[in-house]
Amino acid sequence: MAHWLLKSEPSTWSWDDQVKTGVKGTAWDGVRNHLAKKHLMAMKKSEQAFFYHSGEEKQIVGILEIVGEYEPDPSDKTGKFGMVRIKARAPMPSPVSLERCKNEKKLSKMALLNNSRLSVQPVTNEDWVLICRIGGMK
Repeated sequence: MAHWLLKSEPSTWSWDDQVKTGVKGTAWDGVRNHLAKKHLMAMKKSEQAFFYHSGEEKQIVGILEIVGEYEPDPSDKTGKFGMVRIKARAPMPSPVSLERCKNEKKLSKMALLNNSRLSVQPVTNEDWVLICRIGGMK
């Protein structure tokens, strides 16, 4: 099972906004980058993703579940891009900052540190376990 990281400006869509969507969840739409699209296409139902607040905060604040696989994004008038459906699973007990990730040598190859502008990123199993431990997830 793969793991992912999805980034959002909290002023645009925050963890609290995501939680409010409840068990039904919501669409992760509006992605307009071809590499991010490729990652969305690879996502499978029941996989998990970190929810990352970009901008001022720069921290992993929660864990999401993929509840709907890739489908066309109705907000894309070109028909080139798609979306997945996600729901909140759990908040990160201790949010994990970008700075903390940078200071962890074992995370040095993580996409978040090497392709910071990409809004949808894969996360290795090893990085997933380590970040969950740092963030206080059991």
